[in-house]
Amino acid sequence: MDSTPQIPVPRHSDSGSAAPVSLHRRILQDIEGNILSGRWPAGHRIPSEQALTETYGCSRMTVNKVLTELARAGLLLRRRKTGSVVMPQDGQSAILEIYDIGEEVRALNLAYRHRVLSRTVRRPTKTEQALSTLPARARVLAISVLHLAGEAPFCLEERIINLSIASEAETEAFETLAPGQWLLKHVPWSAAEHRISAEAASAGAAAALCLPRSAPVLVVERQTWRLEETVTRVRLTYPGSQHALTARFTPLHGRQSKTNPS
Repeated sequence: MDSTPQIPVPRHSDSGSAAPVSLHRRILQDIEGNILSGRWPAGHRIPSEQALTETYGCSRMTVNKVLTELARAGLLLRRRKTGSVVMPQDGQSAILEIYDIGEEVRALNLAYRHRVLSRTVRRPTKTEQALSTLPARARVLAISVLHLAGEAPFCLEERIINLSIASEAETEAFETLAPGQWLLKHVPWSAAEHRISAEAASAGAAAALCLPRSAPVLVVERQTWRLEETVTRVRLTYPGSQHALTARFTPLHGRQSKTNPS
């Protein structure tokens, strides 16, 4: 008898304008969420194919396809006799840590707050499609947030969020948590990519950060994925005269880095 606890089946609301989630994607997201949230740690044996088939009321082929996809993504190790087990998820110890801007400000002994400058639900632009896995018909939340240290602008956050993965973001006010921290608490991710550059401030960034036009800024661009699907893309712009990038690497126990006041 298989003593592994059954996977809980979340209740999905029929309200709202979001398109229904396919059964394949629902099973994938449920299992992936348990792994990436840490609820199922490395080495945990997930429910058997037969148990998952009965839980979701689907064919065994559907379950097999989901588990195969998760194994290809490095989340599961499939074993013929003992079943599928969770693989260690070292991918979240990224070279550039996904840090809390609020904590960064408070570390300077300054009061932190953020303000939403703009938000809109739209289709991704052609540039956003080219830089991500977002299809042309995807719905994204485009949101701009100004982070402040005391009364001074600290960072401009310009972000798009894939609403097919993070549907609750559409109605979230982001008053308590800024979008980045809200996503970390609500949407598990499996991979991240960072790009850091020194640039001249655009007109919009210069105005938001109270900088002269074309002033030097430090830009951190980041994208996160769940398997092969983009969760979010963000552009963080910092006044270049106040920040530098510092990274610390350890070969076996993870890596840390952050943007620090210079």
